[in-house]
Parts: sequence; C-alpha cells; structure tokens
Amino acid sequence: MNRRFFTSESVTEGHPDKLCDKVSDSVLDAIYAQDKMARVACETCCNTGFVMVMGEISTTAVVDIADVVRKAVCDIGYDNSEVGFNGNTCAVMLSIDKQSPDIALGVDNSVEVRDGGDKNDQNGAGDQGMMFGYATNETDSLMPMPIYLAHKLSAKLTEVRKSKQLTYLRPDGKTQVTIEYIDDKPSRVDAVVVSTQHSEDVDLETIRRDIKEHVIMQVIPANLIDENTKFYINPTGRFVVGGPAGDSGLTGRKIIVDTYGGYCPHGGGAFSGKDPTKVDRSAAYMARHVCKNIVASGIADKCQLDIAYAIGVAKPVSVQVNTFGTSKYNNEQIQFIIDKVFDLRPSALIEYLGLRAPVYAKTSNYGHFGRDGFSWEATNKAKEIAQIAKTL
Repeated sequence: MNRRFFTSESVTEGHPDKLCDKVSDSVLDAIYAQDKMARVACETCCNTGFVMVMGEISTTAVVDIADVVRKAVCDIGYDNSEVGFNGNTCAVMLSIDKQSPDIALGVDNSVEVRDGGDKNDQNGAGDQGMMFGYATNETDSLMPMPIYLAHKLSAKLTEVRKSKQLTYLRPDGKTQVTIEYIDDKPSRVDAVVVSTQHSEDVDLETIRRDIKEHVIMQVIPANLIDENTKFYINPTGRFVVGGPAGDSGLTGRKIIVDTYGGYCPHGGGAFSGKDPTKVDRSAAYMARHVCKNIVASGIADKCQLDIAYAIGVAKPVSVQVNTFGTSKYNNEQIQFIIDKVFDLRPSALIEYLGLRAPVYAKTSNYGHFGRDGFSWEATNKAKEIAQIAKTL
C-alpha cells in the first residue's frame, strides 16, 4: 500500500493579492467591452489606503480606470472603514504606458506570416515561456481534490459573509486542505485549515463553532472525514486586521492558487490583467482544455500538457504530454491525438476559446480551472478523441 499526503491552499477574494487580481481583470474587461483587439498588460498593487494600477495598455477604448478600481474593491466588500479598507475613499494611482512597439511587431505579424503562413499564423506568441495544463478524474470537475476542496471552502466562506449568515465575517480569508492518498487515490481528509478575518466583537469559540458548522461541514464530504481529521480554525486566535491594511497585495502572486494547487508544474507566468495574446494566460487555458478533454474521453485517468512558445512565433517550440501510466495508450499516441484535434497557435486558440471577450473578472477568484461557465472547461472534444483513439 502506497500512502502519501498532499496539501493545497486557496484564498478569498478579500485577500490583498486577490483584490489586485480582480482589479486588473476588471480593467481588462472594461477595455475589452469596447475594444476586443486591445493589448493589455495591467498589474495592480495595494496597501493601506491605496490601490495603484500600472502597466502597458494600447487601446481605442475610453475607460475611467479609477472608477473601475473603486467598483471592483467595493464589490469584494471593502466598502467602509469598519472593515479596514474603503474602495469609495482610498487613493487610486495610475501609471499606464502603451505596449512596446517591439513586442507588438512580433505579436501582430508572426515569424510564420512573414514567411507566408496561413491566417492562424497571424499572431505570434506575446512572450516566451512554458505553460502547463492538467486534469485528473479524482473529482467531477477533473481537478485534483486538495485544490478543489480548498476553493470550495473559500467560496463558501465568502457566501456566508455576503449573505450575512455570519455577520461578523470580513473579506480576507485563507483555506487549506490536506488529502491522504492510498495507492494514488483520495482516501480521506487529514486536515482542514480556515483562517477568516472577523470583527472585533466576536469571540474565538463562536468563530470556530460557526465556521465548522456553516462552512467546513457544508463543503467537505462526510465520507472523507473521520475521527482523526484535524481542524484548524483561526489558529492564531485573532484575525481582525486583514486585507490591504494587514498586508500589501500584488497581481499574480497567487499563481499556484489560480491553477492546480501545486499538483503539477507551473511555468511561472501569472494570468490576471493580461489579454489573450499573452500565452501565459491563453495557452494555459488551452492546455487545461486539452487535458480535460483527454481525461473526459476516458483514454487516461490523468493528463499533463506542457506547451512552450517563443515570442513572435505562432507554432509552439515544444509540446509534451504525460499521462503518468494511467492510459493504455503511450504518450506518443496521445500526442498524435492532440495534434490532430487541437490547434495550439495563439490566433487559433484565442478564436476557438472565444477569449476576445470581457470574461476575465470572474476568473480572478476561486481558481481559473474546475469551475463551470468558462469555455476552456468544456469537454466538447471528448467524443472525437475517444473515436480517434479507437483507430490507433
């Protein structure tokens, strides 16, 4: 019997880093609502009393960025001084330049186009780098169970706050789940950690009782909890000061939370605030889509895809798949199927996934993967993949 433990964390939308992700993606959405060909690389930082938006944006859109910032911050729940941060009154600073013409040159006209390529060769990758996708059948969402449950806890924490079921909760919070695996299958939940910001007038005993009853036990399946499961709720004993008043925030600092909770490699590129010509974002979405369809087809229990690009070049410089011995097909055969079904060039995948649309603000919290409503989560190619596999 092979026994191991794996832990993943999530954070709520009130975490300062996640506040910054939402602001950056809200700016992107506001621009994309007017100009679907805009080039946006928008980053945000925050600390006590201020939010700063910076980056390179080339667009014909006319957007009141400061107003977008304030609405995003208030929507999170930071709308009055009692919670430690107020989007209505905080300072908003802007430092925006246009996209470098040197970058635009390669994105607008790829190496392949200059050599006579087709329409899907038009856009070169907006940067170099490698992007990873992953899927596993250990949950219905085809996500690893530790990050899946951690996100569910964070989302539930926000739900009971915004619905005023627990009126003393504040926007900042973190969750963590440790899963015990037996022979590579989830067996039980070994530990749950929930840390939530709260008002000063509530006692720790009440917080721990309420969070266990209204959050943890509503999310974690009963069959995964036993007498040895450990619960750590606000383990420091106090979490009144939170959000930007408690810590600085920065776009892109929660890349493992955004993806697979550390369950597979990460290329290092962040998502939020980037338009889809930046393959850090769009190719990572496509890699997830490919892997999810491979697993949904039934030809593998797990699938990991690694795609690498060169700036200004449309075709990936390398594509590597790994099913970790969970398929009767070898990795070369799986690679053949991927090449036959999916086009991984930026222009093609942007059009296929419909990424030139204001869909990004809702991705900024509770994971970019494993949630319904996103094109890259569709399993529309699973049947085609299964049919091709039968011919191999």
